[in-house]
Amino acid sequence: MDGGGGRDNRTIILDRAEALFARSGYDAIGVQEIVTAAGVTKPTLYHYFGSKAGVLSTLFAERFEPFLVDLDRAAAVDESLTGRLQRIVEVCFTFARSHTALYRIYLASCFGSPDNEAVTIVRAYIQRQHRILRELFASASARNGNMRGRERVYASTLIGAINGRIALSFDERVPLDDHAVWQTVQHFSYGIHS
Repeated sequence: MDGGGGRDNRTIILDRAEALFARSGYDAIGVQEIVTAAGVTKPTLYHYFGSKAGVLSTLFAERFEPFLVDLDRAAAVDESLTGRLQRIVEVCFTFARSHTALYRIYLASCFGSPDNEAVTIVRAYIQRQHRILRELFASASARNGNMRGRERVYASTLIGAINGRIALSFDERVPLDDHAVWQTVQHFSYGIHS
């Protein structure tokens, strides 16, 4: 069985699972639905991933990890805080536009129960995003003493602003364009400097 016109079964399984998890939620999708959508057998899925959790773990390790690498680079650029914020928001919006299904899974995991299997898998990625931004604000506090001690709050607030704008774009088709980047950075910056 080849459900993807010559593509390998492993990639087909990942693609179909990502779409299903984004559409219906991780908990609502079973292994049978994934293999049916992928046109493969359960033993094929188990061979590559071991379980449904293994599929989600692989999705994030292979497809979300590059986003965090790009985010870390954007945060580390040696320029003004505003410039770094702009690069960070651009990286987030670009990834959300190009990986909409995966970002939907990520957003759902941000607010899920801590005991949920998907949340447990995605938690490390959520924590890394927060750490990258906390470190950004910690380095910025050297030049902006009034920011010292607020790194965690600023990181959470920025992530909330970014994710809120992304969710709005998914639900209401509001574009994640250069103007949206500018607005997000301006609204956030006004809050931390006022």
